Amino acid sequence: MFIDEVTIKVIAGRGGDGCTAFRREKYVEMGGPYGGNGGHGANIIFMVDSGLHTLIDLRYMKMIKGDKGENGLGKNCHGKSAPDVIIKVPQGTVITDLDTGLIIADMKNIDDKIVVAQGGRGGRGNTAFKTLKNPCPTFSENGEPGEEKILKLELKLLADVGLVGLPSVGKSTFLSKVSRAKPKIADYHFTTLSPNLGVVKTIDNRSFVMADLPGLIEGASTGAGLGDKFLRHIERCKVLAHIVDISGVEGDPYDNFITINKELENFSKKLIQKPMIVIANKMDLDLDNKKLNEFKKKVSCDVYPISAINNEGIDQVLVKLADIIAQENDKPLYEEDELLSHVLYKFEKNKPFTIEKIDDYYVIHGEEVEKLFKMTKFNSEEGMLRFARKLRTLGIDDELEKMGAKEGDIVKILDFDFEYRK
Repeated sequence: MFIDEVTIKVIAGRGGDGCTAFRREKYVEMGGPYGGNGGHGANIIFMVDSGLHTLIDLRYMKMIKGDKGENGLGKNCHGKSAPDVIIKVPQGTVITDLDTGLIIADMKNIDDKIVVAQGGRGGRGNTAFKTLKNPCPTFSENGEPGEEKILKLELKLLADVGLVGLPSVGKSTFLSKVSRAKPKIADYHFTTLSPNLGVVKTIDNRSFVMADLPGLIEGASTGAGLGDKFLRHIERCKVLAHIVDISGVEGDPYDNFITINKELENFSKKLIQKPMIVIANKMDLDLDNKKLNEFKKKVSCDVYPISAINNEGIDQVLVKLADIIAQENDKPLYEEDELLSHVLYKFEKNKPFTIEKIDDYYVIHGEEVEKLFKMTKFNSEEGMLRFARKLRTLGIDDELEKMGAKEGDIVKILDFDFEYRK
């Protein structure tokens, strides 16, 4: 089974909790805080495995979750970090963050490896909060939550040339003649149900990879036939070889040519802008060249007449394809605005939180506030006071006052309720 697209949720491991402990030894006066930090949570890592050729292993894996780091211990013993979760994917996998729509990684090299979700840092033990003003803190932190993402994984074949055209025009036959690929060949539509790859060598000893892509018919870009499943594989190809049945057995060659080009354009404007040559196949059925000459008058692409079944005209086509590939090698596959290449940190005047009044509640939202809440231990008065100071520093108290909050009003953060106090 050929599986080339899956959607999964990844949750990196939470950091281990910090420890609140004190040094109590007979001959150590004023022992002080002695709690260690928690360990780092597990990262989620995707790595290329050259032995994989589909995403079928991830098909039923709806969620991948990393382990939590170990908690800190007394005697300043830090918790052990959780081992990273490594997920193997086939070469050519493109990873997209569905929340942002940006491409996180294109795993096109054999040794590619990327962290798609960072594990949370370990919470600090009370030793880490020791200061001159507070030499013996009685609080520590919970571990930081790991990153959560919903990812789409697409397998895009690593082919230099993509063969496109209607069913039964001879794509599989052509691939079988120019490479050692053994695609299924028969005289009915949709014989090819999954892409086939073959390594091609030209008469001047240049080589490249060619893919036979199945199922393109009218309406393929909107789901008709098999085309919507496999059009994505053409995006990575450097050049398109459009095969038409010049004999007219499969319909008018020019109408078929226009039909496929419209589907390519509807799927992605980039596809129709790729270099393209036309391969006029089945010349053994057009002996007077009448249909070939009529077709050439209507198209602006280079047209190369061949008979795949008789091995005629193939060498010239391969040399031309190799020439185009050499010219296209330095061109980027994606635009810069499609890639998540770096994170830009900048100072903004916008508040890092929002406060919404719902009925009698004041509901606080914000990534920074929610992370602070999750990392705070409320089992000590000092920990609660630190949490309150942090909220005041962020400006939440002032904002609540502006909104008319009064003593005793209920303030919600996530699923927890607090009483507002001035």
